[in-house]
Amino acid sequence: MAVLRSRSRSRTDSGPAGDLTSPAGPGPRRKMPFLARLRRDWQLLVMTLPAVGLVLVFHYVPTLGNVIAFQDYTPYDGISGSPWVGLYNFQWLLSDPEFWQALRNTVTITTFQLIFYFPIPIALAILLDSVLSRKLRLFIQGIVYMPHFFSWVLVVSLFQQILGGAGLLAQTLRQHGHEPWDIMTNPDAFIVLVTAESVWKDAGWGTIIFLAALAAINQNLYEAAAVDGASRWRRMWHITLPGLRPVILLLLILRLGDALNVGFEQFFLQRDAVGSHAAEVLDTFVYWRTLMTGAWSYGAAAGLFKGVVGLILIVIANKVAHRFGEQGIYKRS
Repeated sequence: MAVLRSRSRSRTDSGPAGDLTSPAGPGPRRKMPFLARLRRDWQLLVMTLPAVGLVLVFHYVPTLGNVIAFQDYTPYDGISGSPWVGLYNFQWLLSDPEFWQALRNTVTITTFQLIFYFPIPIALAILLDSVLSRKLRLFIQGIVYMPHFFSWVLVVSLFQQILGGAGLLAQTLRQHGHEPWDIMTNPDAFIVLVTAESVWKDAGWGTIIFLAALAAINQNLYEAAAVDGASRWRRMWHITLPGLRPVILLLLILRLGDALNVGFEQFFLQRDAVGSHAAEVLDTFVYWRTLMTGAWSYGAAAGLFKGVVGLILIVIANKVAHRFGEQGIYKRS
């Protein structure tokens, strides 16, 4: 018996079953060749072709048009016939005081909304998740989701009917002998106004992702913490928020990457009421300086500037997420 054990042990140590380079061994498996993986997954790849085609046609192919940012482009000459001007459009852009004013407004509004708007969907999701009655929860969700499907024209009109000079609030204050507040046409209050409109319209819709993240948290953790005597605030601080942290960081990274895109319709509709000094953002700036004047290359340079800045912000925010031990939007190699 001892001889058989020694022979079997020697075969295990030196034979093919014990070889770490063998696919059947207990060590790390060999990477499957590309052609073998292609033969194995070709059905799934064929299923993705329509989606890949749509992304190529509507996203990557139009991106090639950014080449006009380095040309003196005219629609009559086209890309092939327009002369090259190098970085002239970017020099023109960076020396334009109206561009810097629009950039300051965009960054200011983004920062303000990042502080006062971004946490609201998180708090709303936690509150909705704490509602015990399923019917009541669904009813509240339906109410807070509904404004997301309204157009910005309707949203601005509703705020005008409530907060405008002839709106409900102004009429109520006049009836009681008070002077109404100047809200809809006050440039100093514009940043608060657009943030309130964004909260009313999209805060409920933003809770969907956080509610899904809350559903993925192990409920046994809450029960164990309650048995140990943890209060509701302690459970939220030590279980709920750590469970939401990966999603919060991911959405924060994406929001920083989209920091220079604060919207077009909302600001375009209210630009005349408060003036361009307060309501001019990069999107409206490109509209007025490109589509209204025909300076196509100038607008392309502004759009390319936004894209490059957004990419830099995403990379920096993703590095910060890795510092906190999170995956971010892509894994570290």
